[in-house]
Amino acid sequence: MKELIQKYNIPGPRYTSYPTVPFWDENGIAIDSWKKSVVKAFNESNDSEGISLYIHLPFCESLCTFCACHKRITVQHSVEEPYVDTILKEWDLYCDLLIVRPKIREIHLGGGTPTFFSSENLEKLIHGIFKKADKFAEFELSYEGHPNHTNKEQLQTLYNLGSRRNSFGIQDYDPVVQKAIHRIQSFEQVKKVHHLSKEIGYTSISHDLIFGLPFQTESSIRDSIKKTIELKPDRIAYYSYAHVPWIKGVGQRGFDENDLPKDEEKRHLYELGKDLFFENGYVEIGMDHFALPTDSLYESMKNKKLHRNFMGYTSGKTQLMIGLGMSSISDSWYGFAQNEKKVETYAQRVNQGKLPVFRGHLLTETDLIIRKHILDLMCNLETIWNENLDSQTKYEIIERLQEMKDDDLIEVFEEKLVIKEKGRMFVRNICMAFDLRLIDKKPETRIFSMTI
Repeated sequence: MKELIQKYNIPGPRYTSYPTVPFWDENGIAIDSWKKSVVKAFNESNDSEGISLYIHLPFCESLCTFCACHKRITVQHSVEEPYVDTILKEWDLYCDLLIVRPKIREIHLGGGTPTFFSSENLEKLIHGIFKKADKFAEFELSYEGHPNHTNKEQLQTLYNLGSRRNSFGIQDYDPVVQKAIHRIQSFEQVKKVHHLSKEIGYTSISHDLIFGLPFQTESSIRDSIKKTIELKPDRIAYYSYAHVPWIKGVGQRGFDENDLPKDEEKRHLYELGKDLFFENGYVEIGMDHFALPTDSLYESMKNKKLHRNFMGYTSGKTQLMIGLGMSSISDSWYGFAQNEKKVETYAQRVNQGKLPVFRGHLLTETDLIIRKHILDLMCNLETIWNENLDSQTKYEIIERLQEMKDDDLIEVFEEKLVIKEKGRMFVRNICMAFDLRLIDKKPETRIFSMTI
């Protein structure tokens, strides 16, 4: 396995979209084309499955040096209300396109730190959204919380608004690691917000851990996972740290690269974590995720209804996902559109009555075919060859997969391709063989993180 890790640990996409952002059309997406794409997706799916909203709440009180998200560091909570007002104005712009009231199946509040916002402003935000929308029958509201900045009032308010699922960013409990990544939070504080969530009635609580952080060791990972298992969250995300300081600048220059676990050592931390999760009743879901068999994410995987988008793995799918807030990415299946990345520019565009899109991509027919294959591989670890994929393209993909087949990572049948258990850790590499946009432009370290 050591040789395989060294062989396949190359820069590559995480495939939360296809095409991946660096390969979007360099001319971007015309705003009229994006609007038509949204309307088309809405008309095709609103009645049958509803739509999803991803709302980006970017503010954090301090900078975590591991974080690659778009955020704004501030302790001035006066920024909350104007930002909520701007999001609701942006939502009005989308509602004006849709003619009939949308049915919302899912809202996810991401960040930044969504629990930076007060209960009053969180309530104002969600109530404002539903002034022009209805809840789908299977509505879900989820959000990310910082354990140090989440209180009982916020938990109760979001529960009253319909949330039954939340996620807490833990990363690691070791004091040395916490100091290096500037994320100081005690196990007692995490335990407090976890138990408060349970007492209020949340039915799915997720903890996010990261392996590959500076100064992590086998001992520290064991201790962090032991503490996590003690609380028994319904889901655990066990992410590989993506070290991309050339993209994220000073935030990820807070420690020396020599302090990071390398290659096989880093992969050992993942395998160790996976074994500990298995021993305690968790099931592996897709890539980097684990869930108890009682959680909806497991049910979706079992029924082959697991979905993956810019929010990560979700237990349900909607064709249209509208991203609101600075840097948010929308997905109509036929196209992607990303909002302005700076709060001020984003707000200026919205207040001018314009959708704040600064780049995007309209998918070609070939993009749509390849996207479906990659999505099936990322969610189901298999994909079915079909008539939409021409024989020459299929032949070339299988040729690129030959070495992985020889390494016993996959099985290729006449009707489908299946990733073997041994190949699960190489799922990103396998997807790269389908990625037609990588043929002429090989990935570089200054575009993507390493695959393993």
